[in-house]
Amino acid sequence: MNSVKTLNPDGSNQADIIDYKGASAEAIQHHYDAGNDFYRLWLYHSTNAYYSALWEENDTLESAQLRKIDFHINQARARGAKRVLDVGCGWGGTLKRLVEMHNVEHAVGLTLSKAQAEWIESFNQPGIEVNLKSWSDYFPEEPFDAIISIGAFEHFAKLELSQEQKIECYRTFFQRCHEWLKPGGCMSIQTIVYENSRREDFSKFFAEEIFPESDLPRLADIAKATETIFEIVALKNDRGHYERTLKVWLKRLKANRKEAVNLVGEKVVARYEKYLAICMIGFHTGTMNLSRLTLRRIENPRK
Repeated sequence: MNSVKTLNPDGSNQADIIDYKGASAEAIQHHYDAGNDFYRLWLYHSTNAYYSALWEENDTLESAQLRKIDFHINQARARGAKRVLDVGCGWGGTLKRLVEMHNVEHAVGLTLSKAQAEWIESFNQPGIEVNLKSWSDYFPEEPFDAIISIGAFEHFAKLELSQEQKIECYRTFFQRCHEWLKPGGCMSIQTIVYENSRREDFSKFFAEEIFPESDLPRLADIAKATETIFEIVALKNDRGHYERTLKVWLKRLKANRKEAVNLVGEKVVARYEKYLAICMIGFHTGTMNLSRLTLRRIENPRK
């Protein structure tokens, strides 16, 4: 297996990292840079969150998305923290919530989408920092009290990797998070996972037109990748919540279809309608699941 030596910014040696990065900036921008105005038409809430909400019976999309963000903040023990990292921060809804509602002094976001980074920078808000970087290219100046990652893990490995290489990608991510966290720190992660399906079932349409250079994990992959460095202390499987979220998104996109076509063209709108409908079926039938995991940093990992 190939690996590369890297150096920290100060020139000191860093441990070998496996040279199997996930989705490139170009692959991420292929999807997420369709335009902020386009996404706001159908995401349609103040957080602009592009991932499953956490629903209760009479929720609006807005209240369900805010509940989801608060859930992850609470699971990561991030309330009142000095520094919190959001890996794959989207349009910054979690960053704003951390600073404005949870008394976090400094919230740092990582994204590979230029459109998302520009949106967050437009907040011009003290306490919020966004970096147009992958986690694999990021070197924090100080450790973090907590780490959150919602809807980014799906982009950390590519379909063409072997199973061994895929696990190494995930393990490298968790090793980096372990280094970045203070003793006793926690992570909260939300990711789509394979459920009653295999890697061979990954949709060619998704791989080529929606999320290139990406693959889903299995829960077993995450468990293997975290061995001896993170303890999994809580797990929620919530595929029904993603199905409900997708129904709302698709309804909103159809209701604003004319404006959406004016923004991005008929071909792009039709592609998104197909993508949202297929995902809805996947979560309904259980070929995919939505996992929300809480992890606690293990001190003095066994080698």
